[in-house]
Amino acid sequence: MPNDQPSASAPSGSAASDALSRLPLPDTNPRGLLRHFGPGLILMMTGIGTSHLVTAPVAGGRFEYALLWCIPVAYIFKYYGFEMAFRFTNATGRSMLDAYTTAPGKWPVWYVLITTIIQCALGQAGRLAAAAAVLFYVFSEYLGLGLPAWLYGLGLGALSVGIILYGRYAAVELSTKVLAGLLFVSTVGVYLFEPAPMSAMGRFFVFETPVGSWLVIAAFLGLLPTGIDVSLQASEWGKAKRVGMGRIREQLERDGLAKRFDPFGSSSRDLAVDVSKLPAHAQEYCRRWFRIGLWDFTLGHVVSFFLAVIFLLLAAVWLYPSEVAGNGVIGEIARIFTDSIGPGMMLIFLLGAFAATFSTAFNYFDGWPRVVAACCRNLFRATAALPGIAADQLTDERRRTAASEYNIYRITMFYSLIAAVLILAGLPRPVFLVLVSSALAFFIAPVIFFLNLYYCVTVIPKNDTAFYPSPAVRAFAWFSLVVFTGLTAVVILARVFGVTLFG
Repeated sequence: MPNDQPSASAPSGSAASDALSRLPLPDTNPRGLLRHFGPGLILMMTGIGTSHLVTAPVAGGRFEYALLWCIPVAYIFKYYGFEMAFRFTNATGRSMLDAYTTAPGKWPVWYVLITTIIQCALGQAGRLAAAAAVLFYVFSEYLGLGLPAWLYGLGLGALSVGIILYGRYAAVELSTKVLAGLLFVSTVGVYLFEPAPMSAMGRFFVFETPVGSWLVIAAFLGLLPTGIDVSLQASEWGKAKRVGMGRIREQLERDGLAKRFDPFGSSSRDLAVDVSKLPAHAQEYCRRWFRIGLWDFTLGHVVSFFLAVIFLLLAAVWLYPSEVAGNGVIGEIARIFTDSIGPGMMLIFLLGAFAATFSTAFNYFDGWPRVVAACCRNLFRATAALPGIAADQLTDERRRTAASEYNIYRITMFYSLIAAVLILAGLPRPVFLVLVSSALAFFIAPVIFFLNLYYCVTVIPKNDTAFYPSPAVRAFAWFSLVVFTGLTAVVILARVFGVTLFG
């Protein structure tokens, strides 16, 4: 139950104030920022492997420049759906799912749990399909191995799960960043070699829905820059990073400077932190980490936007007209690089494409199980009694008890692997799987967007000028939600009910 009083073992007021005044302030110079970046760039990488490397070339190859308008629409009107999750975690030291649990009947947590379990299977199948398509092309084209794509998916999925559970991610993270950076640089270089005509840029402002494009539109809006449901993963990642408010929240609760939060008895008001009660040094510490988090997210958002635009334009120039489909899809997309510069670019593309698609699948193997475990932590007392999945939080009891957050995280990870591989084996159409899984992310997004925005404006104190969104931000965020929800309704009418309002 909530407890506003400091515990008996809590330090005295002066000792607590002294501890908060000694918090190390993070560097905000360019070098320091790059060192501290994390959840925002991870969020960006969850989309590149599918939306950029598959969906954007499909859009350009099939419809030339007609779907360019989708890219700025997705990035502009989804921005605050993500940003509010970063803002909330930085302002409260709690995750968005902690806020969701205060709703009547915990219905948002149940909604997230059910949709995430579906995403663990169907969504992960789409991500694995993209990564497996790269290996399928390499081994069939260069080694003559006719192995089915699902075997590559099984191998990559098992590798991902093993790395996550046994903590060998540092080397993978470094190599992925290098290879993905190489992909970005080479992609920009290829585009500059023969850019799209300036006349094509006008298509950013022309709303077109060519025949047969609705699934691609839904995939674009669903997974550019990534699914809004990933904001919940980013919130959990941000909390797990234990910096800023996430680092001091537990201390503030012990010292009586913030209310203790009980997922089974607290209200949303108990999540709020009155920053004005903190020492000036602690306030600056939290503000700096918030700015770093926003810059981290914004940089990833901007880089992701330009990469999506470039891939669509390249496909329109080098592949159109083409279906861009089948198990050999990666080889077809690779033509952009080989036809423009030469065969020597094939290796660079394949390395970068594998890094991007593998990191996407890898991050989802951690992200979705993390969300499922967090949902259970807020729904079931047995799980709430044994929280935490970080290595330094694990005890023998947490490892042995099936209902612990750590074991639910592990069980969900294995479920995701098995279910995704079975779907991939039963439906060996990588492009279709990517598009359908991306569209699923689109259809569930408006509810997540609304909840993130609602809890930001109702939990964060209005007098907190550092964290509470400004009137302009609130107005545009609500407007964005209306636009995005309207687009979702239009696409559902077209895809599910066959009612086409445009085009």
